[in-house]
Amino acid sequence: MAHQRRAVYALAAMSAATFCYVTTEVLPIGLLTLIAPDLGRSRSEAGLLVTGYAVVVMIVALPLTRVTRRVPRRPLLAGSLGVFAAATAVSAFAPSYEVLLAARLVSATTNGVFWAVVFPVAISMFPANIRGRIVARLSIGNALGPVVGVPLSTWLGGQAGWRAAFLAMAILGFVTCLAVVLLLPNVTPQERAGDTGPLPDRQRFVVLIVATILAVTGAMGAFTYMTVFLLDVSGFAAASLGLLLFVQGSFGVVGTWAVGRVLDQFPVGVVLVLLGLLTAAMLGLYGAGGSKALTIPLLAVAGMSFSSLIAAIQHRIMQVTPSTTDLASASLSVAFNVGLAAGSFIGAGLLATAGVRVIPLFGGVLTAAAFALLACHETSRKRKDHGGVRGSAHRQPVGQSAAHA
Repeated sequence: MAHQRRAVYALAAMSAATFCYVTTEVLPIGLLTLIAPDLGRSRSEAGLLVTGYAVVVMIVALPLTRVTRRVPRRPLLAGSLGVFAAATAVSAFAPSYEVLLAARLVSATTNGVFWAVVFPVAISMFPANIRGRIVARLSIGNALGPVVGVPLSTWLGGQAGWRAAFLAMAILGFVTCLAVVLLLPNVTPQERAGDTGPLPDRQRFVVLIVATILAVTGAMGAFTYMTVFLLDVSGFAAASLGLLLFVQGSFGVVGTWAVGRVLDQFPVGVVLVLLGLLTAAMLGLYGAGGSKALTIPLLAVAGMSFSSLIAAIQHRIMQVTPSTTDLASASLSVAFNVGLAAGSFIGAGLLATAGVRVIPLFGGVLTAAAFALLACHETSRKRKDHGGVRGSAHRQPVGQSAAHA
């Protein structure tokens, strides 16, 4: 019982750590108008604090995961959090843009290692039959980042300056690091129950990574410019934007919690259903975005399905990975950041050329493509598997008669 309680507390600490990472990664977005003039830079240069972060994650996540794969998990997680917190503290006191950018890039180097390790470590502490539930519980921290972390940090920056927001995240990072040190069992990579995928399948793994890039590119292209869409297309007042984004994010938290109850029983079905819902919400926003009454529920469905989808894909990708779950999680982190960067970039191009109205259509087309890719591949694989079973069953009597002969 004491061991189980400690595992639950350790899971909560790691979920808090995911909250720290998600919030801090996009923290400069809400503080651009404060950071840029304070450091004598343009808003586009301040925006590189987010773009550069994502690029570093894409470059170093897999190599660093390979280098650290034999390091015991507790010191690796604690070390990543410690460096993250220290770099965020340096960001808070940075005397220049160059120092702030360097601190952000150092923090980004720990991001890939953290995401590679945190999910495999979490599932290793619990029975294999509830892995999906554990992944969903851990993902609550991810979902809370945009709903609670970013708005609160933006508000704090407006009240006490942008440095106060970074300092707050640094303090929370140090506290979380200490909690991980005290609560997490010191398990070596070779001893972890979740070290390899239970259903290794290279084709399914590759298809899932490609589908993730498509889905995240489409969703983040739309979400990045959702406030513009709500103002210009739906006609909402600027004062209502905070409440609308809270609706989107809060449904994401609820959905992530709820999906954990069925993820272990229907790992593929949940991914496909969520992709279908996300596609319907995106296309619905394109078609009915001019109606305030319809936009609100569509926004809620989009937030719920996307946040839940990330947890569902994380669970499925650790099931089918042909290598270790660490490398699978690192690959997913890279895929997510590729989608994030591509979605924001393409969305900006569409905003400048075709207008914001078409961005949800772009998102819906890509999420539909991800759905079709996964659905067709799974259908094809099932047909092959069933065909192989029937073929071997048909051949069995021949083998038996030959043996008798």
